[in-house]
Amino acid sequence: MIVPVILSGGSGTRLWPLSRDAYPKQFLPLADARTMLQATASRVRGLAAVTPPLVVCNEEHRFMVAEQLREIGVQPTAVILEPVGRNTAPAVAVAALHVLAGGDDPLLLVLPADHVIADVAGFRAAVERAAAAAAAGFLITFGIVPTAAETGYGYIKAGAAAGEGVSRVERFVEKPDVATASAYVASGSYLWNSGMFLFRASRYLEELQRFNPAIVEACRAALASARADVDFLRLERAAFTACPSDSIDYAVMERTQTAAVTPLAVGWNDVGAWSALWDVGSRDEAGNVFCGDVYALDTRNTYVRADRLVATVGLDDAVIVETPDAVLVARRDRVQDVKKIVERLKAEGRGEWHHHRKVYRPWGAYDSIDNADRFQVKRISVKPGGALSLQMHHHRAEHWIVVKGTARITRGDETFLLTENQSTYIPLGITHRLENPGKIPLELIEVQSGAYLGEDDIVRFDDVYGRQDGQ
Repeated sequence: MIVPVILSGGSGTRLWPLSRDAYPKQFLPLADARTMLQATASRVRGLAAVTPPLVVCNEEHRFMVAEQLREIGVQPTAVILEPVGRNTAPAVAVAALHVLAGGDDPLLLVLPADHVIADVAGFRAAVERAAAAAAAGFLITFGIVPTAAETGYGYIKAGAAAGEGVSRVERFVEKPDVATASAYVASGSYLWNSGMFLFRASRYLEELQRFNPAIVEACRAALASARADVDFLRLERAAFTACPSDSIDYAVMERTQTAAVTPLAVGWNDVGAWSALWDVGSRDEAGNVFCGDVYALDTRNTYVRADRLVATVGLDDAVIVETPDAVLVARRDRVQDVKKIVERLKAEGRGEWHHHRKVYRPWGAYDSIDNADRFQVKRISVKPGGALSLQMHHHRAEHWIVVKGTARITRGDETFLLTENQSTYIPLGITHRLENPGKIPLELIEVQSGAYLGEDDIVRFDDVYGRQDGQ
């Protein structure tokens, strides 16, 4: 039996302004109509003897994970919530401990949620080919057959055969310079390190216990005191926070004597920067990749992604990404430096590093369309059956105008319905709730007024999604 373990952490800062901390790249449809998480979950469906995936993610992203999997008809085995990020070794340790607690010792297929694989059939064949060696006790990593002297990846040197299509790992190599990478590719003995793995749950824990027992101890404690929360499993915060942070490569794979590698030539890309989307995109005769409403004149080898009309004139080798609240313009060979912009935004206290103008919630979304001193205007969309928490605010009042659908309003001691073109007023300090009892999305305009309009001015009394104040 194979249990896919999808690692859905990370913030994808090099893909800013589209990818942000609150809505990172794994939840975005970057390579096709599906999000990268959805593509990853769909990729494993055709494997033999495979279970639904187990997902490890952070608390802030839990509802996005659940909703996106629901959209493609996937009911995960579990969604384990990390209170803090501790890299991949602890994340997989928790997954291994969780499945072993159920009495089985399956193979774990560890997959980052944000990779592109063009040849899905080839990927599945490689997994099934490597399964015998993994079942026999090898810890398998998938090595990408290099297509260029890439300096952005670590490399793996393949050694003696360890089974059909599987070789022992002779050594792992850090990201090389161009000359070294060129020599590796020319030798034919080196593969890119993909960060995907296949091994028995017990074997991984045995090796992790040997080399870094503190990780196993902390993960065991965090799981022992974990609590169920709706459809999620929350790890105990103090125990997991105390866990050392380390990757699978450093904690286990580079130290074990049973590491093996199977080659993959399946159109893999980890989409680490905007230039990667130009690499995997469908280019026109001038070498351009355009997503959205783009008018181009004398433009070549350029990537443009836009929510509204963007026109380019006389550009070569550029990247332009337009969102409602931020625009990125960069040389295509400098997009790795986008993370420095994110670092500056964060250091200066700007919100654009963390969230979009449109913010998603388990009940729907809101879009902040205008704001100034003492007022803010939002467009709110509530899914059928969705409900905001029963709440109140200390510093603001709210006016709600329904433009589509039907709203059930709780305001103090009264409950009533509003339909299109009707409105109501929520005074400061009054307990209130907004619900959509209908079959179509509820759309309304909210006008806030007051001395402080931050999202942290919410006191929750009841929430159907189990959220607390500040979540």
